[in-house]
Amino acid sequence: MNSVSEPILVRAVCPHDCPDTCALLVTVKDGVATEVKGDPDHPTTAGVLCTKVSRYTDRTYHKDRLLHPMRRVGKKGEGKFERISWDEALDTIAARLKEVSARNPQAILPYSYAGTMGLVQGESMAMRFFNRIGASQLDRTICASAGAAGYKYTVGTRLGADTEHVQDARLIIIWGGNPIASNLHFWMRVQEAKRRGAKLIAIDPYRSLSAEKCHQHIALLPGTDAALALGMMHVLINENLLDTDYIVQHTLGFEQLKQRVQEWTPQHTADVCGISAEEVVQLAREYGAAARRGEITLIRANYGLQRVRGGGMAVRNIACLPALVGAWRHAGGGLQLSTSDSFPKNGAFLQRPDLLLQHNNGVPTRTINMSTIGDDLLREASADFGPRVEAMIVYNSNPVAVAPESGKVAQGFAREDLFTVVLEHFQTDTADYADILLPATTQLEHIDVHATYGHVYMMANNAAIAPLGEAKPNSEIFRLLAARIGFTEDCFSDSDDAIAAQAFDRSHPRAADYDWERLKQTGWQRLNMPAAPFAEGGFGTPSGKCEFYSARMLADGLDPLPTYIAPYESAASNAALAQKYPLAMISPPARNFLNSSFVNVQSLRDTEGEPHLDIHPDDAAARGIVNGAEVRIFNDRGSMLAKARVTPKARVGLVVGLSIWWKKFSGDGKNANEVTSQRLTDMGNAPTFYDVLVQVEACPSGV
Repeated sequence: MNSVSEPILVRAVCPHDCPDTCALLVTVKDGVATEVKGDPDHPTTAGVLCTKVSRYTDRTYHKDRLLHPMRRVGKKGEGKFERISWDEALDTIAARLKEVSARNPQAILPYSYAGTMGLVQGESMAMRFFNRIGASQLDRTICASAGAAGYKYTVGTRLGADTEHVQDARLIIIWGGNPIASNLHFWMRVQEAKRRGAKLIAIDPYRSLSAEKCHQHIALLPGTDAALALGMMHVLINENLLDTDYIVQHTLGFEQLKQRVQEWTPQHTADVCGISAEEVVQLAREYGAAARRGEITLIRANYGLQRVRGGGMAVRNIACLPALVGAWRHAGGGLQLSTSDSFPKNGAFLQRPDLLLQHNNGVPTRTINMSTIGDDLLREASADFGPRVEAMIVYNSNPVAVAPESGKVAQGFAREDLFTVVLEHFQTDTADYADILLPATTQLEHIDVHATYGHVYMMANNAAIAPLGEAKPNSEIFRLLAARIGFTEDCFSDSDDAIAAQAFDRSHPRAADYDWERLKQTGWQRLNMPAAPFAEGGFGTPSGKCEFYSARMLADGLDPLPTYIAPYESAASNAALAQKYPLAMISPPARNFLNSSFVNVQSLRDTEGEPHLDIHPDDAAARGIVNGAEVRIFNDRGSMLAKARVTPKARVGLVVGLSIWWKKFSGDGKNANEVTSQRLTDMGNAPTFYDVLVQVEACPSGV
């Protein structure tokens, strides 16, 4: 008689690029993961998962999972492959990398981002490998580097309001984000605050799902967030809605700031932002008055507002507001952009940058920005650029779908002389261009440890099931490559457990209690963090204060005071371009996708429907566009097709295409990044995805 084992629960973590980093409980029966649930005891997760991760078993056991190494047999981009062995794959990759490295190792480029946020399967063994071989470095800018730069100039470090106290706030401003789609557990606490009487205000060009559920929606023009913050500061200062004691003790440069904001009258601000002067005044007064009453006020700034030319400055300006009114005094008050710097990661151990210097005569290699990969793959060797990129290893990313000016990206990946290796779960748009395609494990099949950027818990991921097929963890793939090439350093023998055990610096007081074996049992552990990190000042800037005036910015060639930097592409800043392409376009995340992840899960794609474009009724009428019609969105960089949704959710002059679709799942094989630009932000060298002008036209029937 066959015995049937009882189901077991395995503690795991959501690996995806979301602030919430949920604690998971995976039910496993007879070696098969049957269900993934949120841990009800984890304070952030509270037993709730988003629609995407609640179906994680659908992803793990998807019929299209890559389970064996593959070699390209068709043209690049066709997606035709044949199965090969791991030995053949590794031998082929090692031989080609040795050949390129012998000429110039900087012709090798890694390309990765946040396909997993884990410290083991992300940038540990992979970076050891690339540092040892002397490859070009990748500047990982595609999501958050502009906002991070602006925030750190002002506050000094990426710390912020504690999510666990959000429900205590009485005024919550959601600025440039849609937490229902991208920060669900923060939104749950916002809803509790609302039930307790809090007022919710959304600042967003688009009336998103979250904005619809706020008491007020301020629909400013894209790229004008910095101006609105300046206008708020004008009202706060001139009407003395300030915490003078906090300003005196914990800020630097108030008098210079006071002079700077005088020109930003409510009317001037309104003219720049495309809103009313009354909205500017009311917003500032409500913000300042609530703080003066001792109520907790919170701004949740998200990364959407920084994806424009002046995005770093926009975040900097917003980061000045809590210090003016003393909002940092309270747990749950102030500002939350990211909690990333709460975690004392042991980067020198994880990534071993010393290997690069040891084997490159102490000289750093060049750095290539992931946001300009379209241009950089097409560049020839030169004194300024260095060698042409001859080999790429892509992992935890899908650049053909997610990088800006996508037509150039695809053109670069189509080069027959570019050797491309892709580590993946599925045959993505980028995988179609691979020479060698390697099957990677999903989160249920490997060990990892996680920091977060939306709460302050260290998180452990246990392997719930054995790897499917011949899939291997990223870490193991890079171990095997290191051995094939002949690297003998001890660090290439470190197990995943050994890496996880030293991922956090236990000499730091925040992680003094970190113990990996214990964390694997408990699943999560809070850092030793105060609930209000800047209640008594202690900012991470050189002065230890919130710096309204930043000498570091001046030294870096930037305006040391808050200012406004107009978009590259807008009617106000580029009238000639706006005559040709009169509509601004943004492409925020779709609720059922996470960047380009989950697009291939049929149930989620069915829920999302098909690529669509929201357009205001006035703009639609002017172009003869009716609801449901197929439209063409285009500019000088490219074009795409979508179904029109005529709706006032998009303000006049704005169109919105929720993203990011895999190209192969769209009708014309294109997505929103056909029209985005490779121009970079004012600071942080980040992409300007939402700094775009386009024209939209109805397609003839049948096109």
